[in-house]
Amino acid sequence: MTNSYESPLASRYASEYMLGLFSADTRYQTWRKLWVALAREEMKLGLPITEAQVEELAAHITDIDYEVVRKREKEVRHDVMAHVYAFGKAAPSAAGIIHLGATSCYVTDNADLIIYRDGLKYLRSGLLAVMKNLAAFADRYKALPTLGYTHYQPAQLVTVGKRASLWLQDFLSDLKELDFAIENIKFLGCRGTTGTEASFVDLFDGDTAKIDAMNRALAADFGFGECFDVCGQTYPRKVDSRILNALSSIAQSCYRMANDIRLLQHDRQVEEPFEKDQIGSSAMAYKRNPMRCERMCSLARYLMADAANAPMTASVQWLERTLDDSANRRISLPEGFLCADALLRLARNVTDGLHVNEKIIEKTVREYLPFIATENLLMEAVKRGGNRQELHEIIRRCSMEATARMKNGEDCDLLERLAAEEQFGLTAEEMDKVLDPVLYIGRCPEQVDRLLAKVAPLLADADGSAVEINL
Repeated sequence: MTNSYESPLASRYASEYMLGLFSADTRYQTWRKLWVALAREEMKLGLPITEAQVEELAAHITDIDYEVVRKREKEVRHDVMAHVYAFGKAAPSAAGIIHLGATSCYVTDNADLIIYRDGLKYLRSGLLAVMKNLAAFADRYKALPTLGYTHYQPAQLVTVGKRASLWLQDFLSDLKELDFAIENIKFLGCRGTTGTEASFVDLFDGDTAKIDAMNRALAADFGFGECFDVCGQTYPRKVDSRILNALSSIAQSCYRMANDIRLLQHDRQVEEPFEKDQIGSSAMAYKRNPMRCERMCSLARYLMADAANAPMTASVQWLERTLDDSANRRISLPEGFLCADALLRLARNVTDGLHVNEKIIEKTVREYLPFIATENLLMEAVKRGGNRQELHEIIRRCSMEATARMKNGEDCDLLERLAAEEQFGLTAEEMDKVLDPVLYIGRCPEQVDRLLAKVAPLLADADGSAVEINL
């Protein structure tokens, strides 16, 4: 424990990988890698930079003296120039050529793009792991009848697996959005103070082919296929909107699934994992609160709200750039990634250990099945010569009476009431034959199989290992 504030996303929820990715070391070492790459490509294209200078820079990527940086930034009030100064102190022979032709956004924005791309790819692997768990769960329970709900009121039967397939389909949609975001991240390159590349026109004596070659090489050095066609000083902030929208989409799906599980756990039908020594309540020792799903919903709300930052920033860029995005982006983008990471870790944990109480589900189905079967009973009674309208009225009246009895804490006696109606023309034994729940689940198993066939190629290499939540 420390005596200063620490984000719960760091101390409680996110993975070590994501914390490392958004750490100061990763960010500022990436800046140094970008400076090394720029110097190397400029050297190759004929600028007065030596191999020895490039090698000296490359030898000092990780040994950042943060105290030197801190003191220098306090003097100059400019973080990038403070790091240029510290890098020059570590590599004195190259101090004069660091950042040649560049503006601050060369390192800040390109580093962000590199980190965001790597973060999205990591989240993609977590999303696929959740989908793999859900696919196995849906397949296992695709034919298990369960009571469906509309407006959270009893409705027609579905199956446990079919319901899980709705969650799976949501995550499949998120995967497509995530892939679109990853595929459309381009490199900023080194474009100068207003994106015109004017400094490099001067450095390369008007040879614009060298500028294009430099930017293609820089993009390739960091695993990007191309640079943005045009830009101001920064990369287009629409990229941030696309990224946070993709993360918000994941949050929406996590919330929907977790909230459904919370409702089902209330009814004791489906339960999230509960550990042997877990305490559900400090006062009520018998409780099994769905704390994982509650946490998912809580974090999802935060992420959905966080996603509003990016479009507000993208909409007010002020011509070639403004700096009022900087402080916002330093918080909203990293925390969005950490939160999405925490959500997917929770989702993996929950979907890996979902427990289905089949006897409770069967009891609930049996309780409501007589009402669900009334349409089939009506058709059978009509086949036997009954009047459809008169039979409908009998069912309506008997249903209301049976419901009133159930509201008084007694068992459902709808079938007995219908059998006692001479006009209805069916005995209790005859009606019982149409009370097989499988008759009322429609195409649920087939629908599940169809979705699983679609996602199977995507999940072939997905990580199926268990994930423990931090706290």
